[in-house]
Amino acid sequence: MKIATLCVHAGHRPDALTGAVTVPIYATSTYAYTRFGEHRGWEYSRTANPTRTALEQAMAALEGGADACGFASGMAAIDAVTDLLQSGDHIVAGDDLYGGTHRLFTSVTERHGVAVTFVDATDPAAFRDAITRHTRLVFVETPTNPTMRLVDLAAIAEISHAHDALLAVDNTFLTPLLQQPLDLGADLVVHSTTKYLNGHSDGLGGVVVTGVPDLGERLHTIQNTAGAVIGPFDAYLVLRGLKTLAARMAAHESNAGRLAGVLAAAQGVSAVHYPGLATHPQHHLARSQQQGFGAMISFDLGSESRAAAFCDEVQVFTLAESLGGVESLVCHPASMTHAAVPEHTRCRLGITDGLVRLSVGIEDVDDLRDDIEQGLQAAARVS
Repeated sequence: MKIATLCVHAGHRPDALTGAVTVPIYATSTYAYTRFGEHRGWEYSRTANPTRTALEQAMAALEGGADACGFASGMAAIDAVTDLLQSGDHIVAGDDLYGGTHRLFTSVTERHGVAVTFVDATDPAAFRDAITRHTRLVFVETPTNPTMRLVDLAAIAEISHAHDALLAVDNTFLTPLLQQPLDLGADLVVHSTTKYLNGHSDGLGGVVVTGVPDLGERLHTIQNTAGAVIGPFDAYLVLRGLKTLAARMAAHESNAGRLAGVLAAAQGVSAVHYPGLATHPQHHLARSQQQGFGAMISFDLGSESRAAAFCDEVQVFTLAESLGGVESLVCHPASMTHAAVPEHTRCRLGITDGLVRLSVGIEDVDDLRDDIEQGLQAAARVS
């Protein structure tokens, strides 16, 4: 079955009682036993909920995995992955990560006795050199947030497994439509379902998918024990979003490709980061391991004042955190999504005060182009 068909049907079965085509929202905390010592497979909604289970089955199918676990947010999902480790273990992570992930690793994970080393996400040799006998997990995003660097997943998977470490990949930016990390050797795939999978900016959630059944069992134990589960209504919203994921991603990417070209040709823009551009230094890697280029773009206007002028001038793009909704968003990473990353680290990664990030939506591309052009004109007026 093709993935666009799976988006519509995975996890969806007509309700046995009513024949409802859409998965019901099971808004219940507990379930009646049939008799003493016997239940229908459901006991308590922290442990399992039919709406959540449908989402987990859908995500396992879309990523080609054996199991999936739904969590209350993308960060809860990443935290659950770190809970597979124990004190004394070591993580090697790409250095260009979402600011919240960086904050989790440095302020929570390390406090629990798990060491974290950050390395150049684009350099497989850096991962190899950083791995120690205590390394149990390698964690990467690709494309990275917000500079859109790529990680060679097959190469990093080979290095990780040669040292008995798991490879976890945050696949939020591309979704299963455009990248299949498990097929490239990853052991775990993480998503913030809040983003493209939901697609409508109206729910929070996260999911971890694995191709290893034993890891799935361990994650479900963590899920049940820690209790950071996605609720039935949020799970329903993601299931609803998945049905249109293929159509939405095609529209997102088409718009982004057009706008990246506009920005690349614009005066006053010193750098445009989008893997779909032939000028992107890893364009060929993108073509080899992805099925598309996504809809996230970042570009540098040279100063915070110019970035602020751009963000305040645009009208169709909304200045807000998050990404992946049908509406276009603009973000200033240094003061918003990556404010928790130390300034010296941001500078080294290219997350400058002039960097602007776009989440390109599905509006008419001509309106988006005109909006960007008026934003650039406002930025140009700033000395």
